[in-house]
Amino acid sequence: MKSDLLMLQILILSLIINVSGSGKDTYAAQACITEQEYRLYELMNDYREEHGLPSIPLSPSLCYVAGAHVWDLNTNQPEGGRCNMHSWSGEGPWTKCCYTRDHKRSSCIWSKPSELTDYDGYGYEVAYYSSWTAERHNDMAWAALEGWKSSPGHDRMIRNVYAWKRLQWKAMGVAIYGNYAVVWFGEEDDLHRKVLRCP
Repeated sequence: MKSDLLMLQILILSLIINVSGSGKDTYAAQACITEQEYRLYELMNDYREEHGLPSIPLSPSLCYVAGAHVWDLNTNQPEGGRCNMHSWSGEGPWTKCCYTRDHKRSSCIWSKPSELTDYDGYGYEVAYYSSWTAERHNDMAWAALEGWKSSPGHDRMIRNVYAWKRLQWKAMGVAIYGNYAVVWFGEEDDLHRKVLRCP
């Protein structure tokens, strides 16, 4: 039931964006995140601030992309074989993408924000899987961040160090659903209105 509701929201937002052309005003009015997702957003910024980094504004566009991706990961399971968790199926209003360990197809996820929304910049993602669903997990937001902190590649992206030092995150999108949590980062400001808390 929740899966159907989330996909319905994604499809409605896609129609709004496609029909309106720019879609910014109508899209922004629809964006919302859950309490658990907001906790992940706050934990992420708290961790960055511990390292002397500025907090990142919440982005309606990147939250939409994150929500679409966790739905796709749970429902269509595009990962498998050579395709990792950053992959997307061909079962939605997006282009199929098999993301491999060698990063040769990285552009197919970087472009997801501009493909699905009016966000102009690239998007970069950290993804987390738990054998417990979000509904049964005691604190999936905390577990996801701890998982990323213990993974050097993910931790470096979150803290903008090493290869990520030249980038400055100006937008963040979060989503938690089923067995997955994802966070998307972007270099461009998101000009939409603020993200609402889901009722």
